[in-house]
Amino acid sequence: MASKGASARVAARKQRDKWKAKRWYDIRAPRNPWSYQVIGETIAEDDDRVIGRIYEITQHELDGDFSRMHVKLRFRVNETLNRDALTEFIGHTMMQDHMRRQVRRYRGKLDDVVDVITIDGYHIRVKPLIISQRRLNSSRKSAIREIARDIIMQLGGTTTWVDLQKSMLDGTLERSIKDAATKIHPIRNVMIRKSELCQSGVVTEAGPTLDDIVTEETRAKATATAESEAASEAANEAADVLAAAEAGEAISETVVDVAEDVDPDAAGVAKAKPEDVSETADEKAAEMELAEPEPATVQSDDAAADDLDSMTVVQLKDLLREAGKPVSGKKAELIARLQE
Repeated sequence: MASKGASARVAARKQRDKWKAKRWYDIRAPRNPWSYQVIGETIAEDDDRVIGRIYEITQHELDGDFSRMHVKLRFRVNETLNRDALTEFIGHTMMQDHMRRQVRRYRGKLDDVVDVITIDGYHIRVKPLIISQRRLNSSRKSAIREIARDIIMQLGGTTTWVDLQKSMLDGTLERSIKDAATKIHPIRNVMIRKSELCQSGVVTEAGPTLDDIVTEETRAKATATAESEAASEAANEAADVLAAAEAGEAISETVVDVAEDVDPDAAGVAKAKPEDVSETADEKAAEMELAEPEPATVQSDDAAADDLDSMTVVQLKDLLREAGKPVSGKKAELIARLQE
């Protein structure tokens, strides 16, 4: 049994750790119109396992448009380059809860499925949804559906896949259908609830290359790092200057307190030398140690605290000198020292 357990442990150690073999890939949006923008990350053991993965992101996260938070964009990885996973746009969809909020009692609803082929050979399936102000009869539904179909097919047949994407995502196609359909019946809202890429066509080479984008990202990162370091150094210098100023103020306050102990006359203190002030302070302290303090009158703590609060700083310092205690500090510190 022991030999069997030892062989099992040896086999377990020899087994390759799959997690350590994996690596992270940056998922990038298509070259046009998003210029290889990084939209997410994924992890895999090798490049073949990344190909074909589908990544979803809201249009708000990609474009920053808060009015399009209900639109989810779908991308499919079709190529890997080093640690970058390049994708193609395969359509979009609207969230179900947003579409449900548009449908109410006494409103009309009609939808359709339209297949178009762009001039660059992309086969696209577009699914519009039209909400009217009031209920529709069959004839008006058919007329509005024909208008929407004609507009979608005409736009898709005369533009590229990239231009069709832009018109669907920025609301241009929806506004065109609404303006044309309102002539037949009042329309409340028009949405392209879903689009699908059925077949790819000719890939356009317009736009910056991936090398240009990576170079620009590296330059921007270096600039941001340099700016943050400069800001940190400036903050540290400002902190050092402030600390030095506070230290200088503390030293000046200490000198003034010692000078007051030696000579109450402020003018005389300002003219005295630091050595003379320190020697006089030492002599004064020695005399205070030899002097016997006068017996203090016994009072209650509350009454004594009230009396001390009503005194001035000069009076408090006189009491401290009589008691042989230090006289430096603010009024609250003097009172606390007298109450010890």
